[in-house]
Amino acid sequence: MSPLPSSTASVQIQQFYDKGLAHASYAIRSGRQVAIIDPARDPQPYYDFADEHDARIIAVIETHPHADFVSSHLEIAEETDAIIYCSGLVKASYPHQSFDDGDRIKLGNMELHAINTPGHSPDSICVLLMDEFAHTRAVFTGDTLFVGDVGRPDLREDDSMGGHSREDLAAQLYNSTRQKLMTLPPTTKVYPAHGPGSLCGKTTSPDLDSTIGKEIQTNYALQPMSQADFVKVLLEDQPFRPKYFGHDVVLNKQGALPFEDSIRQVPRLQPDAQLDPAALIIDTRPAEQFRAGHLSGAINLMDGPKFETWLGSVVGPEETFYLLADSQIALDTVIRKATKIGYEGNIKGALITPLQLPVTSPDTNVAHVRERPEDFTIVDVRNRTEAKQPIFENALQIPLPELRERAHEIPTDKPVLVHCAGGYRSAAGTSILNTALPDSVQVHDLGEAVTTFQSQEVH
Repeated sequence: MSPLPSSTASVQIQQFYDKGLAHASYAIRSGRQVAIIDPARDPQPYYDFADEHDARIIAVIETHPHADFVSSHLEIAEETDAIIYCSGLVKASYPHQSFDDGDRIKLGNMELHAINTPGHSPDSICVLLMDEFAHTRAVFTGDTLFVGDVGRPDLREDDSMGGHSREDLAAQLYNSTRQKLMTLPPTTKVYPAHGPGSLCGKTTSPDLDSTIGKEIQTNYALQPMSQADFVKVLLEDQPFRPKYFGHDVVLNKQGALPFEDSIRQVPRLQPDAQLDPAALIIDTRPAEQFRAGHLSGAINLMDGPKFETWLGSVVGPEETFYLLADSQIALDTVIRKATKIGYEGNIKGALITPLQLPVTSPDTNVAHVRERPEDFTIVDVRNRTEAKQPIFENALQIPLPELRERAHEIPTDKPVLVHCAGGYRSAAGTSILNTALPDSVQVHDLGEAVTTFQSQEVH
């Protein structure tokens, strides 16, 4: 939670930032009334904020049905009697009031105004904060406008999400930025729903707030260009789309179950429990522990800053899995992270790592790789944009989110070597291929040693 400078003396804006999902949500307080915008799955920080200021949450605003996290809007409304506001275009199945062009919410002596800004999604809105003199003080832009970027328009193409083409949405985003956001006063503060590392954009700045004037000057997407050029530039080099994104859009349209209740429903198992062979095993321990011993078929997704994203990228929303960690605290942490993306119902059981770990991973002879890389089938599991700068000549490029489905493309006449940019993804990729490829094929993880190859000439 980080304080932000107030737009005016009679209003307080508090930003809550989740680095793991690069997600920013907001509490706006005027007097003893609070509005929450784009809340995260855990509602407790917003309750704490209201209690601290002896205020009441009267409104929860969703700028759109989010793809990358599950929102607590329904839980907050049921707990506090706040009204949920979202665009009528969402066709939300939870109780709500529509909030579209011309609609207003009174908040203390301030007002919140809705403006429809389709593009990232067809139902996206931005929220203007207006003071008692009808001056625009701030705009909460959801995934429409970020600092240094705009929202990606390619997440609603599946039939389950309306079948909206990315080209059509990009064209709508061109109009939303030019006709709506860029016409606001230059001093208007910009508060987006995402920061650096978010997969809802591609070049997001490390700054977590800005102004309309600054964005018009520095944001590549707001520079003078034709609609056709905007569509072309925007659709180039968008990051991969995790498997869970569509699942979360649907879940957010319905409204999720309460956060802590959902966590409590996850089955806790004893370390020696019999595991269903049809379910995946997600081992969240550090790679060196995993290599020293693990269960057969386990996938090594280390707990870390982006665990939620990688879990939802490697594991599909229709799949069940077991979660393993080396302590109860670590296990509780990864359960909570899985719940943030709506995967708690997929967890068949959570358990401390068993004592008997029958499978070990081979050591990697880095000197051999450096001297004779041609002795290995090298698999690069980085994203496509990263792989444009190859580390090894003739490496087979399969991004980690696609590896389980494409493992059959990997030749098995040599030992296989997996690399990424720093070791996290290669640990996951190696564990996937250990199960997917024949037992006769040794699979090696270059791990963190890849960083010593970055400055080498490509062999």
